[in-house]
Amino acid sequence: MTTERRERARRWRARLLFSVRGRATVLTVVVAAFVLAVVFVLLMLLARDWARNRVSDNAQRTAERIAFDIATGANRGDLTVRPGEAPLVQVVTPDGRVAAASAAVRGRPALVRAELRRHVLLLDERACPRFRDGCVWAFGMRLRESPWGRGAMVVAAAPMPTLLNVWLLPLGIALVLTVLLALIAWWTWHTVGRTLVPIDRLRTELTAVGAHGLDRRVPVPGTFGEIQALAETVNATLARLEEASDRERRFVSDASHDLRNPITGLQTRLEVALDEPDDYPWKPLVRSALGDVRRLNDIVVDLLELSRLDARTPRPLERVDLAELVRREVARRDDRVPVETRLAPGAVVTANTVRLGRVLGNLLNNAERHAESRIRVTVDRDAGDAVLEVLDDGAGIPPESRERVFERFARLAESRARDPQGTGLGLPIAREIAEIYGGTLRVADSPRGARFVLRLPLVTDGAGSR
Repeated sequence: MTTERRERARRWRARLLFSVRGRATVLTVVVAAFVLAVVFVLLMLLARDWARNRVSDNAQRTAERIAFDIATGANRGDLTVRPGEAPLVQVVTPDGRVAAASAAVRGRPALVRAELRRHVLLLDERACPRFRDGCVWAFGMRLRESPWGRGAMVVAAAPMPTLLNVWLLPLGIALVLTVLLALIAWWTWHTVGRTLVPIDRLRTELTAVGAHGLDRRVPVPGTFGEIQALAETVNATLARLEEASDRERRFVSDASHDLRNPITGLQTRLEVALDEPDDYPWKPLVRSALGDVRRLNDIVVDLLELSRLDARTPRPLERVDLAELVRREVARRDDRVPVETRLAPGAVVTANTVRLGRVLGNLLNNAERHAESRIRVTVDRDAGDAVLEVLDDGAGIPPESRERVFERFARLAESRARDPQGTGLGLPIAREIAEIYGGTLRVADSPRGARFVLRLPLVTDGAGSR
């Protein structure tokens, strides 16, 4: 049990770390730590420069005051230091000998170890004499005349602040920056978490949608940002899924209804035929039963084709010349309704020949049912597309019904009257095949009758399965 608990804790930590919230927090902390490290270094450099300038100014003021007093005769060798001044004062001769000193360095060697050359007028540097534990900042001014001879230099020095040499200041700055880094991490975690609350609600609602049905919708936050757009997209997708599900249910219901009638009729006729005497003229009954069987077979074939199209079952692709396809399809049909053709060469597309033949056959069957005297088929090229048109001289399709004829099992009143045995699947199958190969199938305006226009991209190099 302990091992399982450890494994669950490990997985929870992994999800937490690799979540958007965790990654955003880690990235922010890393960037903030880098920035704060740079700030820490800059603060240390500023503190060092501030302390050095402060000590340097103190030593300079002390040396200037004593040198002025000596030059004006107000001081004849008394190097007493006033409160607030640099405590370490020496008068050093050009040969490096200490001629006078304040009480803090009386009897000590020169603070600056190198021999002071005559051409050096000012001294401003950091020095670390051996007799002291720490370093000092020394400022010196050379005197033209003094009680100790020509060229003597007054040197005042102040020890560097011990705060920079111990851990207190760096530790204090590091502690403040660490607290600031922790606040940044907490703020990032909290803010990203609040930002992701609508997404968590969306996920919860989507889980409920999967459990209770497609009629539910996720809440849309009024943030006017990406999350609102995501919620609206999810709702639109759910609406399309609900519509597809309803269409599928209607499809199954309609298909069951259309299949039940011919099967029942077939069963009844066969039973009647079997109950009749041997000398009964049974051939008309069998002929009628055969018609029902053929219609049933047509429905089953159409349903299987729709199933393959919905599943996007691949078929081998090849170059198909639409003009040749039309000639073959027209030649194999009877002459019940004459078919006129106007076929331009070079309208070659990449598709499956069997499927395109089914499209053309369905369009011709539809035209044949509604034509009064003739059907016209044209093939042409237009702006990179191959265009195939099938026109009849029938009553035509009202503009408000032009999209409805492509719905599965949808049949207009005139179509039912002319062909009661139709399935209502021919045109939906034709459009589905056209769209699979990157084309379109629609009903266009025509002076008389219906005009179906199929557009497919002209052939390009390469082949495959689709």
